[in-house]
Amino acid sequence: MRFLITSDLSGRVNLTGPEPVTNAEFTKTLGSVLARPTLAAVPGFALKLVVGDFAEEGVLAGQQALPRVLTRAGFDFAHPSLRRALEAITASATDQPSRWAV
Repeated sequence: MRFLITSDLSGRVNLTGPEPVTNAEFTKTLGSVLARPTLAAVPGFALKLVVGDFAEEGVLAGQQALPRVLTRAGFDFAHPSLRRALEAITASATDQPSRWAV
């Protein structure tokens, strides 16, 4: 956020990682990082039953959003890959005592 505030950017900025992934890739990588099995993807017809037309437009269709504005402006991603980002997030989460611990 500091980069956005202090830089000379204007217009729309995609706040995404530099390596887009599909939902299936995200799920598989998260399961791998957490050393947990991942469940099968929800079938498209089931999503359409639950959320209607939004399933096709907002969930099933790929966005392929890239952070071109940030990249051109020289933004340096601390964790450029999904795996590295998830490892950093989960490492910092495990350093904190869980508020859900009994």
